[in-house]
Amino acid sequence: MNTLPRVSTRLAAIAPSATLAVDARAKALKAAGRPVIGFGAGEPDFPTPDYIVQAAIAACSTPANHRYTPAQGKPVLREAIAAKTLRDTGVEVAASDILVTNGGKQAVFQAFAAIVDEGDDVILPAPYWTTYPEAIRLAGGVPVEVFAGSEQDYKVTVEQLEAARTERTKALLLCSPSNPTGSVHSRAELEEIGRWALENGVWVITDEIYEHLVYDDAEFVSILKVVPDLMDTTIVLNGVAKTYAMTGWRVGWMFGPTDVIRAASNFQSHLTSNVNNVAQDAALAAVSGDLTAVAEMRTAFDRRRRLIVDELSKVPGFEVPVPKGAFYAYPNVEGALGREIRGRVATTSAELAAIILDEVEVAVVPGEAFGPSGYLRLSYATSDEDIVEGVGRIRALLTEG
Repeated sequence: MNTLPRVSTRLAAIAPSATLAVDARAKALKAAGRPVIGFGAGEPDFPTPDYIVQAAIAACSTPANHRYTPAQGKPVLREAIAAKTLRDTGVEVAASDILVTNGGKQAVFQAFAAIVDEGDDVILPAPYWTTYPEAIRLAGGVPVEVFAGSEQDYKVTVEQLEAARTERTKALLLCSPSNPTGSVHSRAELEEIGRWALENGVWVITDEIYEHLVYDDAEFVSILKVVPDLMDTTIVLNGVAKTYAMTGWRVGWMFGPTDVIRAASNFQSHLTSNVNNVAQDAALAAVSGDLTAVAEMRTAFDRRRRLIVDELSKVPGFEVPVPKGAFYAYPNVEGALGREIRGRVATTSAELAAIILDEVEVAVVPGEAFGPSGYLRLSYATSDEDIVEGVGRIRALLTEG
């Protein structure tokens, strides 16, 4: 009898996406008629701007889109991404060094697959987006978590990075503005990190998908702008999902050194071939247009950001750093743990999230999905009314008795 496992060890070890799991449960409860409020999904609640939709409609009737196109992405879209990158970040990149991917997640995986060998260490600042460690492991790498708590505004220091570096360190993952915390690295912080990476021969994989969602005095700066000498050892990840409310369209991209992008393009040619042509034309309209619609959405997110911080600050045991980017609040909830809540005691943030969902039907994502326990992530990419009602339910639950 064949005793080999039915499912490969590599895939069996992958944890499901915690954020999508929370969102799926919230939607299932809503479908069953329950008044659930969901703070789980990391996607804008706005429709995709109409000019982008109209470009897609026109693309459907273009016969060339009914056929295969280059696996690396349509040349016209790659040229537009290069122009958009220069406009928005001041970084100059050749269109030939851009690879269009099936959403940002494919870019994340292919970036690690392109440079990481079996056993290589990848420094992963925590809290981190739940997909990063799984993508690192699938590529054969070892995630090395470096945690920065709320007292550091969730931003790691160079001293912490140096303490984590070994002879096996190949790369550093950087995400600013951050999912899940909303923290934003300053120009000076990025320069210090970039100089450290350059001096120690550490690759940088930088996820810049929230580049246009910054607030107050925060400024988005690409690490390549402040340390241009990193160009030969940096891979930049981006996409249209968050900026243009296009999460379902599945168009992302990556750019970096020519040899790395060539290798990733070869991989994609076998994995998926070209990204959907209609979605590519929609993305072309998005990145080629002005940022008026983006500014309108950012204004709404900013209002909701201030509202959710104000509401969460009223919850007993919650410490709420003010997020400066993306659309997430990431309160420290250690002060709410260890006490009885309707006959149950939450000793971890996962248990607290379960109690909140069961008792008051509000879906939040526990810190365990992003690193250490003791935190909750709430997406404020939802209505003002849901923010007030949802956080109000949590506050009422935690002030009982």
